[in-house]
Amino acid sequence: MHESTLHRLFPSAKFDEPLKRYTAWKIGGPADALLEPRSVDELIEAAEKAREHDVPVTILGGGTNVLVRDGGIRGLTIRLAKSLTNVEVEGTRVTADAGVLYPVLANTTAGRSLAGLEFATGIPGTVGGAVYMNAGAYGSETTEVLDWADVFRDHEVVRMKNEDLDLSYRHSALHENPGWVVLRAGYTLTSGDASELKARIKEFRTQRMNGSPNRPSCGSTFKRPPGDFPGRVIEAAGLKGTRVGRIEVSPVHANYLVNLGGGTAEEAIELIELVRQRVRERLGIELEPEVRVIGEP
Repeated sequence: MHESTLHRLFPSAKFDEPLKRYTAWKIGGPADALLEPRSVDELIEAAEKAREHDVPVTILGGGTNVLVRDGGIRGLTIRLAKSLTNVEVEGTRVTADAGVLYPVLANTTAGRSLAGLEFATGIPGTVGGAVYMNAGAYGSETTEVLDWADVFRDHEVVRMKNEDLDLSYRHSALHENPGWVVLRAGYTLTSGDASELKARIKEFRTQRMNGSPNRPSCGSTFKRPPGDFPGRVIEAAGLKGTRVGRIEVSPVHANYLVNLGGGTAEEAIELIELVRQRVRERLGIELEPEVRVIGEP
């Protein structure tokens, strides 16, 4: 795709924009065009225009749980985290745009005496990403409180009910349909006591701060193996502190692969494979990555 074509189609985008500025891992080559739409309408218009002209589209939320390869992303990258951030509360029903950060939604709902989303304070991504991943923490997950999601698919916005989204552990129907885009989500919560809910959030946050490394990472790298925890398994295989280049298995929590500064996607991929291989050899356990790898090598 010629750059002048992208300039013409998406004049408000940033061009040849380094994506390491937008990912939690601080890794990633350039996006040909990066758009931060100011409204759902602008997002839909851009997606339609891209489809019309055969421009590939990649959706980026909060930039956690994703590894952008060193060659960057061709076509149009749409980033939602700083743009679609509207939240509406009506009784116990909450509607949130796809770009709302999950910890922000946890605070907002707790402040309105609504219980059910406190776990979201432990998830550093967006509402859209949480639907995509059926994100969870502290024994709760999104599917327990989610009613529906508005999904842009096949040229129209479809309100998909929870049961139609095929939500299971770190999975949704969106995995099989890469062209679908979550625009907003609706939740039903229960009434609670604001000060109790805020105390619970604070407790979760303290737990997270104490248990996670203070360096750039994508969050949890691997899914839970049956009946176990990835951090425990990786530690048991003796892999804490293992490095490939500038990427390290964190000595604080082994399920975090941290960027010591200047790390590359190739190093991260190599370390992910090394960890999987060692855990397989030493413990006979198959670890499955939770992180989504996108872009060009």
